[in-house]
Amino acid sequence: MSAPQKGRFITLEGGEGAGKSTQLRRLAETLAKTLAARGIDVLTTREPGGSQGAEEIRALLVSGDTGRWGPVTEALLHSAARRDHLERTVWPALEAGRWVVCDRFFDSTMAYQGYGLGLGRERIAALQALALDGFRPDLTLILDIDVQTGLRRAVARAGGEAGGEDRYERMDVGFHERLRHGFLDIAEREPERCAVIDADADADHVQARVWNAVASRLGLALESAS
Repeated sequence: MSAPQKGRFITLEGGEGAGKSTQLRRLAETLAKTLAARGIDVLTTREPGGSQGAEEIRALLVSGDTGRWGPVTEALLHSAARRDHLERTVWPALEAGRWVVCDRFFDSTMAYQGYGLGLGRERIAALQALALDGFRPDLTLILDIDVQTGLRRAVARAGGEAGGEDRYERMDVGFHERLRHGFLDIAEREPERCAVIDADADADHVQARVWNAVASRLGLALESAS
């Protein structure tokens, strides 16, 4: 199956504790209200995951010991999950004209395995080329936050919500610093696709920044966020 063009695909990226899940839910709700008059449905999904096979792979990646997998193995697992997610969830939804909002996508593999674990851009890009067939998001929102602040938030929320999916959070601070640099470097390389959102504020302020970026980049009325 090749990538369709009918719907829109928005991804949210960022390091641990940046608030992606909260902002994805709020953005999806606002988009649903905004697009309802056009008869357009909004689908939310996530990576790794978003399809049955990809969710099974997710369980292997986000729990267990921090050294459970080598960097190459991790990147291969993420890419396999992504391809299944695209074929079974994302592309059919876009073909049907739906807007899809995804919690993480290929930039996370580039940032986490390419920068954080040191595989480098070239090897990750080669995997992406195979898994994506040239497909890219219409807009990527990168929620940026100081590493220490993000990790404190992640620890504070860990008591039930994460469900043990904290393998990456438990990696060392150096990894998380490289991760943040990776996301910012990705945004600098692709400013036409990426918008960096300052996530060091309360959820309402971050929500407003997210909506302003989406509305201006994708031509939606700003007043629709009210």
